[in-house]
Amino acid sequence: MASVHESLYFNPMLTNGVVHANVFGVRDWVTPHKMALLVLLSELGRAGAQLGLLERRRLNRLLLPLLQGPDMALSRLRKAIEECCPHLAGSVHIRLKLMAEGELKDMEQFFDDLSDSFSGTEPEVHKTSVVGLFLRHMILAYNKLSFSQVYKLYTALQQYFQKDEKKDGADENEMELTNSEELDGKMEKEELDGPLREEEIACSGPLSQKQAEYFLSQQASLLKNDETKALAPASLQKELNNLLKFNPDFAEAHYLSYLNSLRVQDVFSSTHSLLHYFDRLILTGAESKSNGDEGYGRSLRYAALNLAALHCRFGHYQQAELALQEAIRIAQESNDHVCLQHCLSWLYILEQKIFDSCVLLEHSVNKSLHFGLPYLASLGIQSLVQQRAFAGKAANKLMDALKDSDLLHWKHSLSELIDISIAQKTAIWRLYGRSTMALQQAQTLLSMNSLEAVNVGVQQNNTESFAVVLCHLAELHAEQGYFAAASEILKHLKERFPPNSQHAQLWMLFDQKIQFERAMNDGRYHVADTLVAGITALNSIEGVYRKAIVLKAQNQMSEAHKLLQKLLIHCQKIKNTEMVIRVLLSIAELYWRSSCHTIALPVLLQALALAREHSLQYLASETVLNLAFSQLILGIPEQALNILHMAIEPVLAHGAVLDKGCAMFLVAKCQVASAASYTPQKKIEALESAILNLNEAKTYFAKVDCKEQLRDVLYFQARLFHTLGRTQERNKCAMLFRQLHQELPAHGVPLINAFK
Repeated sequence: MASVHESLYFNPMLTNGVVHANVFGVRDWVTPHKMALLVLLSELGRAGAQLGLLERRRLNRLLLPLLQGPDMALSRLRKAIEECCPHLAGSVHIRLKLMAEGELKDMEQFFDDLSDSFSGTEPEVHKTSVVGLFLRHMILAYNKLSFSQVYKLYTALQQYFQKDEKKDGADENEMELTNSEELDGKMEKEELDGPLREEEIACSGPLSQKQAEYFLSQQASLLKNDETKALAPASLQKELNNLLKFNPDFAEAHYLSYLNSLRVQDVFSSTHSLLHYFDRLILTGAESKSNGDEGYGRSLRYAALNLAALHCRFGHYQQAELALQEAIRIAQESNDHVCLQHCLSWLYILEQKIFDSCVLLEHSVNKSLHFGLPYLASLGIQSLVQQRAFAGKAANKLMDALKDSDLLHWKHSLSELIDISIAQKTAIWRLYGRSTMALQQAQTLLSMNSLEAVNVGVQQNNTESFAVVLCHLAELHAEQGYFAAASEILKHLKERFPPNSQHAQLWMLFDQKIQFERAMNDGRYHVADTLVAGITALNSIEGVYRKAIVLKAQNQMSEAHKLLQKLLIHCQKIKNTEMVIRVLLSIAELYWRSSCHTIALPVLLQALALAREHSLQYLASETVLNLAFSQLILGIPEQALNILHMAIEPVLAHGAVLDKGCAMFLVAKCQVASAASYTPQKKIEALESAILNLNEAKTYFAKVDCKEQLRDVLYFQARLFHTLGRTQERNKCAMLFRQLHQELPAHGVPLINAFK
């Protein structure tokens, strides 16, 4: 089930995706790249009405990322302009060439002419526009340069242009050698609109204030919404170190370094960067300027709160509790109700690791609503619903609670929490065994957010909610036998969430589980055994359970029983009811295989009581099927048929294909066993009905390539056809049985002693 507390980290950098860099010692200065932009703006003004509407629109869209972004090579800039307006790119290149190959006075004259853009009754550029502010900053920066600095700028411009000329010459030689026309292709759109790459932001000196702010805001936004488009952790850390080398007191760079360290689970570096962030915030006085004397205390209490969240994330609960107590103490002294509500939410998270308590959470929701904190209130409702789902509350009550939280989301435009709510509903329906409803919720979230690539400025829903829903979707397709579709979904997940991303463990676990089920269905137990290690690394409980299943399939009953008993005690201790029921069902199957049928009944009744108590309808239906099988073995098939009709409907409506096949196979067995006491005519009708059910079961087993169950069905059908005197059908089933029997190993287990 989706974690709903990832967003409780206090993030002082992000306010609507904008970084507030209060402290940065480096001002804007003139660089060769910015001179090339000035030439572009000058040529754009000269072109005037000669440019078409479409070309002007493309250039306007191009200008903003160019003005805000870091310096880039001239060749890349030319390609970007050519994409929008080819003849304007030529004019810019010629103008730069004349300036670079001319004299120093040509550059002086160029800057003198820039001021004319603001003159006249209808100036080409308004002073307060984005372009106007950029021009004015550059003119002021140039006018403040000394003569030696002007000469250095002119020399840098010449080197900037010559480097581009040399690159063009090398490209031409390469084209002649390779005779390839692909090298002259158009630049892809995402190169302009996409995030920055390492070579694009590497420069000889420090970034200016605006460039640093743009870089930090872009990377912080990408880490939150679309981690795959952000720089790699090592590259991003290298650039942050470069920023901090020129300005160690740049607090927001330390915070981004903290977020970057969290990506690679580096507890030491993340703690170091987080403490440095708040230290710099206090030392520079940035907080005190905006919050008065309270600024210092505010930084201290939020530093303690973030430190508690960090320790909680890495599982250091004792250290997290100490840091949280410190944050609560400082917040109480300052009477900061907002901070106290954040502390209360984290206190609930820490306490639920020890015991289940809804009191703190309910108090947190009420207080958050009272103080006008809809984000915290909604997260509290989500956690409360999650806890009560595990406690077995009715689904309709949980959905009513989620409906109330959805009203908060839509009222306050909390789009991220809308996604979390839908993912939560998907997981709840999966927990209750309603796969159709889970599929509907998953499709709802996917239809709300396009899978197509979008610009950096648009929120991309590559968040945990998106990953959770896609994982459930892949598992639902695999359960219905659509393995190709499941593979496509997992492939998409791997592209969206690479192995080094923070949510990659979700699809890794589901991928391993799907491969495990396929190997078990195919009878390749040695392959399934190799997958257990990967599952255990991602989820220890699932790994131990799968190991026991493999041991059971390999007829290592004693080892499987010991493992399941240990797992049962552990799951009962941590109150993992769903796994407790699954373990009990597996233990009952071990008793069947050991011919201890009467011992299995109390175990099944215990599982049924738990499933009904916690409203786990699908697990309850599966338990009833197992009880019916026990009754069949004990010689009361009529009673088994009666309870089968009560439980088979949910299985056929929401169950996996394998479970549907097992259910129909069990119905056929009960029909055959019951027919022994019938009259000859009625017996023939019962056997004909059993054959039809076996055909349906065979279709289900074939869909998931479950060869072992197919072999059993064919054997059973052959016996029935022989009883009915239908020799041709009997021989066909016998031939198919022989083929599968030679392919699969025989474990010597009687056919009647296995339900699944």
